[in-house]
Amino acid sequence: MEFESVIGLEVHAQLKTNTKIFCSCSTEFGAPPNTHVCPVCLGMPGVLPVLNRKVVDYALRMALATHCKIQRESRFARKNYFYPDLPKGYQISQYELPIARNGRLDISVADGTRRIGINRIHMEEDAGKLVHDPDRPVSRVDLNRTGVPLMEIVSEPDIRTAEEAGAYLRQLRAIIRYLGIGDGNMEEGSFRCDANISIMPKGSTVFGIRAELKNLNSFKHVEKAIQYEIQRQKEVILDGGQVAQETRLWNPDRNLTTSMRSKEEAHDYRYFPDPDLLPLVIDDDWIDAVRAVLPELPAEKRSRFQTEYGLPAMDADVLTANRELADFFEDCVRIFPQPKAVSNWVMGPLLGLLNARNLGIEASPVSAEHLADLLTLVDEGTISGKIAKTVFDKMADTGKPPKKIVEEKGLVQVSDAGALEAEVDAVLAANPDEVAAYKGGKKKLMGFFVGQVMKATRGKANPRLVNEILGKKLDG
Repeated sequence: MEFESVIGLEVHAQLKTNTKIFCSCSTEFGAPPNTHVCPVCLGMPGVLPVLNRKVVDYALRMALATHCKIQRESRFARKNYFYPDLPKGYQISQYELPIARNGRLDISVADGTRRIGINRIHMEEDAGKLVHDPDRPVSRVDLNRTGVPLMEIVSEPDIRTAEEAGAYLRQLRAIIRYLGIGDGNMEEGSFRCDANISIMPKGSTVFGIRAELKNLNSFKHVEKAIQYEIQRQKEVILDGGQVAQETRLWNPDRNLTTSMRSKEEAHDYRYFPDPDLLPLVIDDDWIDAVRAVLPELPAEKRSRFQTEYGLPAMDADVLTANRELADFFEDCVRIFPQPKAVSNWVMGPLLGLLNARNLGIEASPVSAEHLADLLTLVDEGTISGKIAKTVFDKMADTGKPPKKIVEEKGLVQVSDAGALEAEVDAVLAANPDEVAAYKGGKKKLMGFFVGQVMKATRGKANPRLVNEILGKKLDG
């Protein structure tokens, strides 16, 4: 029997506000435990929550960026459950009336583009965090995260493969970062994903029983966990069993999912409207004000990079993956207006350097201005492409501009025709067998001769001039 998988993703994105959603406590990450708390986020009797307007602004940005229909009236509800990291005994969220519904996100896949529906976007507060002692059977609770603003984005069950799930998450995170409303850091927990997975016979329209996966803290883990869970459910059904509706944990060390608990339904949380918070009313002026500050988004920028700069789709995908990298590229092109050459250096040496040092583009030791100046030196013939790579490494180590490094190291390219002709003559005289073979038809030996001249000049010879001189000597 052939099966088709059905995947829906619930993404919790922490919003990058200075204060929490219903109080003035700081949202700064990494503070000592239980220092960013107050009576409101601790759920003390008699306190009242006050909604942070910036949280609403950020949720509206995301709704507009994903083509959602904004609800003119939404309201907060209490989601009731008990857990040690939830001091109030309930979480303030949105249920029946979220801030936005019915959006979409287009993702690039191997055979083209897939449109993934977005069921809803809603705002809620985060819970605290349990810290487990590695040496004793003790857990401690840190409530700094309690009340930190979250935006939950719930997809429709339109995703069919683990690869599509990864593409959807990467695109979603890119939008959040372009909008400046979150940092999308999965490792720190500011971008978290739960995956709902079921399978059904191929061609069927009736979804199977779903399992929810948690503890997915990287794109790689999301994809591997989904692949495993799809295969697990197939084996259960083929063995005559029935998939249980449950929550399962991904174990990245053993590459498998394990049962955590039976899956709750909405009625288990006993949602009801929060009596301490008024309905949230969004008018046209508010929406227009938010729309006016929206930046160019990844899909639009990707398309523009292809049309305006003539870049291949692959280059455009890489360069627009995050806003800072796209800005670096365009800063460089403004100084050195040869987009493909800039793209090659950014995607090659620059990203290679950043990956090796585990740095983001914002911490690049080579600035856009210095990279553009380096490419100008190559274009003008001052240095060769080979020497440019040496200069680039020195720029990364010292922070010095390329011209200064070239001057200090004496790396100026040799373009004196007389000097190069003497070097060529010496190489030809030292390799008579290769000269005879070239003249006998082995034209590929031209690369050998060029290499010998470059070696003799320690890479400083102008390769275009070397090729011209060799051509005249060997073919003239």
